[in-house]
Amino acid sequence: MSKITQENFESMYIDPIEIRQIDKFVCQEMGRQMHRYIKGMSGTKRIMEKFEEALSSLTVEQKEEAIARYIDLNRKSISGLDFKLVLARAIANYCDTFEYMLEMVNNRQKMEFYLKRIKGKYIQYHEVFEQDGKFGIKDFKGNILVSPQYDFLRTCYTYVDDLIMMPIIAQKNGKMGLILPDRKDTVVADFIYDDIQLRDEPPYFEAILKGKKVPLHQK
Repeated sequence: MSKITQENFESMYIDPIEIRQIDKFVCQEMGRQMHRYIKGMSGTKRIMEKFEEALSSLTVEQKEEAIARYIDLNRKSISGLDFKLVLARAIANYCDTFEYMLEMVNNRQKMEFYLKRIKGKYIQYHEVFEQDGKFGIKDFKGNILVSPQYDFLRTCYTYVDDLIMMPIIAQKNGKMGLILPDRKDTVVADFIYDDIQLRDEPPYFEAILKGKKVPLHQK
């Protein structure tokens, strides 16, 4: 009989139905945590409703990806979050008896497996990288979201979005503009501005053009 390790633990030891159900309950708890974060940041009821509306029609896998993107832009949302507690609540929802719940929680190897799985799904941070003196952005897998052709990049962190793709503030040839991290360098606002600043409410961006403030509405 083969020895059980962390690498073969899923295929040899865990019921795929259990994995699917734990994933579902973890996703529900992570959505609840994001809801609490928005509320704690003094977000309006409508903002929380928009967040939940954006998740409601998605599959579990799509919700996981959407929440991971949200956390990437709102990294304070998991500051102090105990993933063990998230997992324990998911296990409690999954188990049909208290004894079964205790058995799962006390199974160290299984807990480590699920904690690693949770962090792998929800902590997927992008990074800015430099190439030949220019800057671009890669996702957590190393895929290029923004090509390295810009003098300056600023990712916009905001808790008031409803899971939309937020533009990136970029500088090119001495002028500022907005682009999307969509692997296509889609220009949202042309590179004609002297400066671009982030606002806390729509329109989220305000530009400076020839000394005057100009609100930027996404195309």
